[in-house]
Amino acid sequence: MMITMEELLPLLSTLKLSTMISVIGVVVLLWWLWSALKWVWLKPKSIERRLRQQGLKGNSYRPLVGDIRDMIKMIKQVKSTPMDPHSNEIAPRVLPYVVHTIAKYGKSSFMWLGPTPRLFILDPDKIREITNKVYEFQKPDTSPLFRLLASGFATYDGDKWAKHRKIVSPAFNVEKMKMLVPIFVECCDEMISKWENELGSCEGPREMDVWPSIQNVSSDVLARAGFGSSYEEGKRVFQLQREMLTLTMTLFKFAFVPGYRFLPTHTNRRMKAIDKEIREALMAIINRRLKLIKAGEPTNNDLLGILLESNHKAESEKNSSGGMSLRDVVEEVKLFYLAGQEANAELLVWTMLLLSKHPDWQAKAREEVFQVFGNEKPDYDKLAQLKIVPMILQESLRLYPPVVMFARFLRKDAKLGDLTIPAGVELVVPISMLHQDKEFWGDDAKEFKPERFAEGVSKATNGKLSYMPFGWGPRLCIGQNFGLLEAKIAVSMILQRFSFELSPSYTHSPSFIITLQPERGAHLMLQNL
Repeated sequence: MMITMEELLPLLSTLKLSTMISVIGVVVLLWWLWSALKWVWLKPKSIERRLRQQGLKGNSYRPLVGDIRDMIKMIKQVKSTPMDPHSNEIAPRVLPYVVHTIAKYGKSSFMWLGPTPRLFILDPDKIREITNKVYEFQKPDTSPLFRLLASGFATYDGDKWAKHRKIVSPAFNVEKMKMLVPIFVECCDEMISKWENELGSCEGPREMDVWPSIQNVSSDVLARAGFGSSYEEGKRVFQLQREMLTLTMTLFKFAFVPGYRFLPTHTNRRMKAIDKEIREALMAIINRRLKLIKAGEPTNNDLLGILLESNHKAESEKNSSGGMSLRDVVEEVKLFYLAGQEANAELLVWTMLLLSKHPDWQAKAREEVFQVFGNEKPDYDKLAQLKIVPMILQESLRLYPPVVMFARFLRKDAKLGDLTIPAGVELVVPISMLHQDKEFWGDDAKEFKPERFAEGVSKATNGKLSYMPFGWGPRLCIGQNFGLLEAKIAVSMILQRFSFELSPSYTHSPSFIITLQPERGAHLMLQNL
């Protein structure tokens, strides 16, 4: 049977098209396989070779998983039993695999978080270099699901970080902090009144888990200081974000599973629903404030009002990079809660736990508080007269820093001291180890000794960067004065009204849940003075 030319041409055209599609498909598949091979094997092995050439040590890279399985197994092991209640050596519990790796390979060592190497840095000179060169040593990328919890300027890099920090800074200057003291005092007074009601007319000490109350008072302080007259709405936002924090912790085990965030799991769906509700609530508050600003009405002296005023000023200034979008403002408010509420609550709870184990220092601090304030509530001017209470807070931050480690990521090769670090390496400073390193703090590094700070931080560290509970350099925590001011007031007011000691039922279980928390509460024996 003969086939005419008219019949043959469509067949040839179809054949060419299918051939082209097949070739494109093969090319795409080969490109994907090559990219996967580079990510899973070639790039990690190349980085490992370069690290070892410089004398750095660690386990050999294992495809895709690295040291993750061993790390998870070790975390489960240490969490299965509580610590000695009188031990302050928290690093083996909160960073067990880091401690294990450094013990095995030395301070210049690395581990593998999947295909990403984590190089540990404990040299104060190198840490100073990392913290000062903010454009070179940048924040690591995080999962978009984790970013639902909060992003804000603390997670940004480069010019965007600089712009946002400049706009946010006015909300945390000394004069603004001074105006917040009455709010701190009012919130602490309400917590103390609740404790007194719980104790009732009980003559002796009574057991109480103070952790939930401390979390609530910290949240209340932030809601009132942050939102002023809208603090009840703000408080609801913070409650939702606390739920999101709990959900975020369940996602850590899946953080390295490609595409997991797209799965319609209950946790993923709930986090997205919470994020939507938080954004809608914050936008309602912000839009009301913006209308007042545009109408020329005075801005409230709460942190949201100051932030919006600063942003409005940046938008209207000539030769400026402009202000933030409303979405960016929402992220800054969310960050304000996450960084403030958690860290401030933890500083207070660990300080109370340490004072409960050291009645001599509790007595010294109480005596000082009565000398400075008598039975009156603290005021800003007299807070500067406190010497012992700040020493205790600094020692508490040394032994129980809210953030037990921080990381920076290299997107291109960089020099660090005598090392050349390849792009793709994550640099990790284990703060909880640095703060208790005998090389910098002496043989009593793990003991509670507030007198270290009698002459200030610089004297205590001999000028070395071995103490950084709030970070260091240009990225020093913008809210550190807020947190320390709140803690001074809260500790002073508690010491005026109660004595306390460790309860026999207290279980010492520091846990790294974004920040350092007492996983099983803070059970104390409280007694009215």
